[in-house]
Formats: sequence, structure tokens, C-alpha cells
Amino acid sequence: MGRRRGRSSIWRRGLLAAACLLLPVQVGAADRYALIVTGAAGGPQYAEKYDAWRTSLLRTLVDDFGYPAEHVTVLADQAGDGARSANRDNVRAALASLRQRAAAADTVLIVLIGHGASVDGDAAKFNLVGPDLSVQEWADLVRPLPSRVVFINTASGSFPYLEALAGRNRIIVTANDSAAQQFETVMPGFVIEALTNEAADTDKNRKLSVWEAFSFASASVQRWFDERGQLATERPLLDDDGDGIGRDVEGQGADGFVARVAYLRPDPVIPDSGNPEVDALRRRRAALETELDELRVRKETQPSAQYEEALERLLLELARIDRRLRSGS
Repeated sequence: MGRRRGRSSIWRRGLLAAACLLLPVQVGAADRYALIVTGAAGGPQYAEKYDAWRTSLLRTLVDDFGYPAEHVTVLADQAGDGARSANRDNVRAALASLRQRAAAADTVLIVLIGHGASVDGDAAKFNLVGPDLSVQEWADLVRPLPSRVVFINTASGSFPYLEALAGRNRIIVTANDSAAQQFETVMPGFVIEALTNEAADTDKNRKLSVWEAFSFASASVQRWFDERGQLATERPLLDDDGDGIGRDVEGQGADGFVARVAYLRPDPVIPDSGNPEVDALRRRRAALETELDELRVRKETQPSAQYEEALERLLLELARIDRRLRSGS
């Protein structure tokens, strides 16, 4: 019996390795959109830093990740170079446009870089040009978006956004784990670095997940304070199960499962083959790859037998599809 289990385990691992080697480029992928907001700088030293971060993030999304330029909206302290003023009317207009353009299968990335503050321990604001939007106003603007939303508030005073914006199909990241943390943050630069640093891709699947970016940025923030012998005045949190509580990178809890299989870089798209049957097989294969990613993430939360059964089902179907694709039918 033990020997049979051993052979079965070896067979499954071999099948998994073979399936991973045969991963093709996906036929289609949902659209990605982004809203980048660098708010009121409050001084030239901040303006220069925020401009550099905003420019780097925009370049990464458009040049490296392949976001269409028209899918990325940029709001800044000073309008110009394709950016509009980061005032509340333009924020409202940008999110209203996204509600019209982004579909349920799409992903919308929203990144806030700048100054923020918490008031009375729970209320919070992100500093815009002119009157600000309260955290509840941000939540009301984001809630109607039909797509998956990855909302990353890297500003000080961001903690209350975790609870206010949490919900189904929402991944919320804040720079702070407490409303008392209201110092200028270093997190933005590390979030942007994570998107292009190969070290952030810890599972080496050549796809950076939101969780991997969060983990890289969190570790980088802590290291930044440690190297200076300073007590950390920011500790990033992530919520993706909708309860608004969140966890840090070292904590335990339900959060992190969605973020581990959520990717900001679109999957490569290849043109139609001209053969409807082949295209259908490739689309099915892409769906199976997603299921396989999600299964691996949830491995520790389900019985071993259930996991093995699901893994075998997925790998067998992948193998069958691969045989048909290789035969050209």
C-alpha cells in the first residue's frame, strides 16, 4: 500500500512537471486599467519625489506591462505631461469613467501616493489639490466598479481605508496598520520596485502576484528602518477577504488567498489561430491554469486527499488538451 502511494505521488509530480513545461501563451486575457494619483505635494522636496514615483509607475505599466496608454489615468499635483490636476472633481470623473469602461472580468489598479491623515482615530483623508475626499467618499466612488479592484494607498494615515473599501473582489493595501501612523511613508518606492524586480517573484512562475508585490514592499520597508536603526513608523496591511481587518506579511489569517492569484501584468495574448476548435482548447487550457494556481494557493486549507484528487483532475485534463493541441486538432 505504501509503495503504491509512493508511485502515485511520483506519477503526480511527474505529470505536474510535464504540464508546467507545456504551458502555452494564453489566447485572451481580461483588460487592465489603472488610476495613479499623486496628491498635493506640499513642498518642492515632496513634489520631486512624487513626480519620480509617478513617472516610474506609469512607465512600468505602459512600457513593461503593456497597459494601453488610454487605460491609464494620471492625476498629479501639477497638471501637464498627460496628467490632469489631482482634485476631487477629476478623481470623481476618472472613477466614473472606469465604471463605464471596466467589465466584471477586468482588473482596476488604483494607487495613491502622497500625504494623508487620520482624524479622531478612524476618519481619514488623502490630500488632493483643493478640497479632499473623505475615506467614505473614496469608498462610495470605488464600490460601484464591477471589476476586481486592487486599491493601494501608500500614503500616511491610510489605515482606515482598509475597512472602508473592503469588499468582495477587492484587494486593499495600506501603508499603515494603525490610525496613529501618520508619518511620511517610504512604501511607494518599494511597491514600484517590486513590479520589476525579479527577486519579488518568489515562486519563480514569471508572474508577479499582488501578494508577492506586497510581501516584497513590506520586507523592504522594514529593512529601510532597520538599516537606519529607527523604529518603523509604517507597517503595510492587506485585506482581500472583505472583512476589513487585514494582515501583515508575517501574520496569519484568511487574507492573502485572492492576492496570491491576482496579477497586475496581463497575460500575453496571441492572435486567433483560424481554427475555432484549437482556440476553444487554448481558452479552456488558460482557465485550467488559473484553477491550478488557485488550487496550489489553497493547498494547506483543504484535506490532502481532496487536494490530490483536484490536482489529478486538472493535470489529466491539461495533458489531454496538450495532446490534442500537439496533434493540431
